[in-house]
Amino acid sequence: MNLAFNTNLAHGYTSNSQIARLLTENWVLNNSYCPCCGDLPLNEFENNRPVADFYCKKCSEEFELKSKGGKLTNTITDGAYSTMIERINSENNPNFFFLTYSKNWSVNDFLIIPKQFFTEEIIIKRPPLAPTARRAGWVGCNIDISKVAESGKVFLVKNTKVIAHSVVNQSFNKTLFLREKSSDAKGWILDIMKCVDEIKTDDFNIEEVYKFEYKLRLKYPNNNFIKDKIRQQLQILRDKGIIHFVGRGRYKKIKYGDI
Repeated sequence: MNLAFNTNLAHGYTSNSQIARLLTENWVLNNSYCPCCGDLPLNEFENNRPVADFYCKKCSEEFELKSKGGKLTNTITDGAYSTMIERINSENNPNFFFLTYSKNWSVNDFLIIPKQFFTEEIIIKRPPLAPTARRAGWVGCNIDISKVAESGKVFLVKNTKVIAHSVVNQSFNKTLFLREKSSDAKGWILDIMKCVDEIKTDDFNIEEVYKFEYKLRLKYPNNNFIKDKIRQQLQILRDKGIIHFVGRGRYKKIKYGDI
């Protein structure tokens, strides 16, 4: 995987945004692969398609690319809030590639957040544009990836280091089971994933997860069996290889890249 962009393509362009889009899309087409099945190259949809930028001919996964200069941050600027909410709740919502690049037009980070991790909670509504603006009243949004569980951040390139294809494929496919869950069931699993992420140590016990009972009760006020739900979700995460059950109420996180 060549991390440098083909800057020869930028000749004749003066707009930085146009240059960035041209170079990043070209880089993905020539250097990326499908994180789901490993097939390459990815294929590009026709211009201005409202749903996605790329797709895999082999497994039909679809991907949208978001890119920015500089280091990877928690907040990614996106388009219209209402459009984004409609898309993530639709049946054909895409997976999202996030790409950051240096001033020298080279990749810093390249990761994918699978579509099953996109919920309304991570889409942050921005204030409407001022009455004096050309698009007065328009409401945009940001994507807050800090609200995404660590298992939902699958890096293909991290801090300029290329991650092995086998690690990417297994990490991506490990959470596909979430797509088969109802929105309520998926919500519970994602919430417990985030609770586990907040525990600072790799080894933890069930009592440490129980400490999030109050927080979960606020979110699910009609559920009187929060601890039962916690245990249930931990069993699911154990069965799916997200965490490892050590014994006697103790668990161990499976770090990104552990095979």
